[in-house]
Formats: sequence, C-alpha cells, structure tokens
Amino acid sequence: MAGKVKPIPEGYHTVTPILSIKGAAEALDFYKQAFGAKELMRFPQPDGRIAHAEIQIGDSRVMVADEFPEMNFRSPKTYGGSPIGIMLYVENVDGFVDRAVSAGAKLIRPVQNQFYGDRTGSIEDPFGHSWHVATHV
Repeated sequence: MAGKVKPIPEGYHTVTPILSIKGAAEALDFYKQAFGAKELMRFPQPDGRIAHAEIQIGDSRVMVADEFPEMNFRSPKTYGGSPIGIMLYVENVDGFVDRAVSAGAKLIRPVQNQFYGDRTGSIEDPFGHSWHVATHV
C-alpha cells in the first residue's frame, strides 16, 4: 500500500508567491547574486521564455516566470508598478539591503529600527518587485 501524499509538498509553505517578470532569466541571476537565492529548477519554453522556475531564499520558495500576456501574466514593469510587496526576514538586514543595492536594487526606504521590534528597509528589484526586508531585533 502506497503512503499518503502530503497535500502541501515538502519544502513548500501554505503561501508561495509567483513573480511574473519581464526578463526572468536575468531576474534569477539577480536574486542569486543579491539575495543569495538558490535556483532549484528552471523550465524554459521553446520561444526562450521561462515558463516556471523556483528559487529558495532562506527557508522559503519563490516561483518565477516570464511574462505571458496571452495568459494575463504581466510584470510590474509592464503595469508601471506593483501594489504587492514581499516581506523577507533575514539574519542581517543591513548587509542584505547593502548587497541588494550593490547588485542593482533601488533603495526605497533606508534600514531603520521600527517601534514594533523590527529593523527594516525597503528595496525595489530591477524588475519592479518591492521587497520589505527585516531583522527582528
């Protein structure tokens, strides 16, 4: 008798973001350099677009794909911004934000201590996604 399949696969959390990106291959390189992400998989299409990729940042997975306007998947660059931000907890927010900015991210809000117990800063990656980075202090 086969074992029961887990409804949430090993290594995934209940919520896993999927980022639509204009230039997913370049974004994967950026996330590896700037965020220390580990690329887990990449599935390119015959036309060169990435249909699906996954990276690991800390203990969480993030899915990445190129824009597919024919399926209504568009990037923040196409829309002119994004109403969604991604919260990312790290060991050293100052070093993380410095590394990301050095790799090409735009500093939106400098790292500062917050009244709620986090030290946070905000960046926008070169592909238009907003990241709010924090260390609980």
